[in-house]
Amino acid sequence: MAEFWRWKEYRWHDESKDWRDGELITAGVDVGSVSSQAVIVVDNELYAFSSMRTGSDSPESARNAMEWALEGTGMTLDDIGFVVGTGYGRVNVPFADKAITEIACHARGANYMYGPEVRTVLDMGGQDCKVIRCDERGKVSSFLMNDKCAAGTGRGMEVFADLLGLPIEEVGELSFQVDEEPPPVSNTCVVFAKSEATALLREGWPKTKVLASYCSAMAHRVVTLLEQLGVEEKFAITGGIGKNIGVVKRLEKEIGVEAMPAEIDTQIAGGLGGALFAQRLLKKKLAAA
Repeated sequence: MAEFWRWKEYRWHDESKDWRDGELITAGVDVGSVSSQAVIVVDNELYAFSSMRTGSDSPESARNAMEWALEGTGMTLDDIGFVVGTGYGRVNVPFADKAITEIACHARGANYMYGPEVRTVLDMGGQDCKVIRCDERGKVSSFLMNDKCAAGTGRGMEVFADLLGLPIEEVGELSFQVDEEPPPVSNTCVVFAKSEATALLREGWPKTKVLASYCSAMAHRVVTLLEQLGVEEKFAITGGIGKNIGVVKRLEKEIGVEAMPAEIDTQIAGGLGGALFAQRLLKKKLAAA
């Protein structure tokens, strides 16, 4: 049976670099409610990462992500000087030297990914959404979080992809295949939104129109959160939903601000931020030795 809700798992490492030439080798492991990422940084430069489904066991998910990131590099866990755990399961990363909140890590990761001018970061994750304000160093100045409901999160989108029988990685593009933009689904709770969508399908709405309606509702829900804290340019998005243009484009239209383009996968921002914090902590550790 096709699993329409399942995100693609992937890994990467920079084959043009030899990590053995590096002085500072660190990692960040972001164990989220839906996916886990392990990111390896060598001398402040991204070297390798993996992104995979979080299982029922957080420590095992952390180990699996790290093992996959290391695969084919010749590097072992013993070669890594400092590891930071972050995310929903940050205290359950068995090989971490320190745990740091995902809010701090996403801000730091966004600063690296988008540059020091980024001031507002929207993290659209699997379980919650966070709006983060940060300075030119990626240090958090304020934040707001919505973790009351799965609507506006990766988990909510999974539910809809499964309901509609459409591959989750295609829903953004498919949501624009409508003659005109439908009104957003009225319910913000995923359970009720799912019931509402089922009713719309019975009324004869095509799947793409239902999807457009839900993407619009997700975008509006996030805009409400953004408006509470205020959007200060430059504005960037992290997290898996940042790859869903159906939500992102509608969000940009509503707030009248375009998100900065990402050259690095938005889903690894938390792990990347953790690895960068680990670089600084390793320097301190070595200086004190």
